[in-house]
Amino acid sequence: MISTLLGIKKNMTSTYDSRGRRVGATVVEMQPNLVTQVKTADGKDGYDALQLGYGTKKSVRKPQVGHAKKAGLDSKIRWFKEVRQQATGNSGQSEELKPGTEIKPNQVFSIGDAVKVQGISKGKGFQGGVRRHGFHGGPKTHGQSDRLRAPGAIGSGTTPGRVYKGKKMAGHMGARGVSVKNLEVVGLDKENNLLVVKGAVPGVVGGLVMVTKLGRIKGYTPPPEEKPSEEEEQGVSGENKAEAAKAPVEQSEQVEQKEEVKEEPKDAEG
Repeated sequence: MISTLLGIKKNMTSTYDSRGRRVGATVVEMQPNLVTQVKTADGKDGYDALQLGYGTKKSVRKPQVGHAKKAGLDSKIRWFKEVRQQATGNSGQSEELKPGTEIKPNQVFSIGDAVKVQGISKGKGFQGGVRRHGFHGGPKTHGQSDRLRAPGAIGSGTTPGRVYKGKKMAGHMGARGVSVKNLEVVGLDKENNLLVVKGAVPGVVGGLVMVTKLGRIKGYTPPPEEKPSEEEEQGVSGENKAEAAKAPVEQSEQVEQKEEVKEEPKDAEG
């Protein structure tokens, strides 16, 4: 069964989790995802996967329009993403997930699920080593008053005589794929197709994110069931008490009638 859906990151808010703790959360708008293509291991693709379409756009290129029409969709889809799918061998399931099928968030996710959220982080441009990697900088004294945020030496001279690959230096920061795992689903609005995820989610507001179900949160405790009100409890207890009081009276009356029936034949014999 499919475990990944596409959505758009909305605003952040605060809510209460199943343990009654106030936590920060991110709202993800997740309109029904559209299946635009089904790939199977038996076919020419050689693996099992689903291609999902999400969102609409005013101007879409003709190849994208044609690809959507091939799946039986008239809308101009903005994003196409492919997600892997495990082969289950269930023919009924493969018939359901055919091009043009809508998948709603409540069909995949539920409160208490552990999810992984993938997105493109915010772009921050060219940044120095202090902000990009958390360098502490140099001392303010001993003739280095203007070298506070400088990176310092980047390698030795003779050996190796070069800078190692992967050296942490200033450069482009952000605007790259980021995954955050083991986030908890703390809210699900079926009417408005909103998914509330505990914690922060990578990306800008309005950016595309992929939410994947990993399992259930360890130690998750569902919220307590609604208990009857005090009046209902009193009403039920009062009825039970009345029935319990009537029962011994009825039993005693039946015993007295039996004794009278037994005594009448003895008096007749005497």
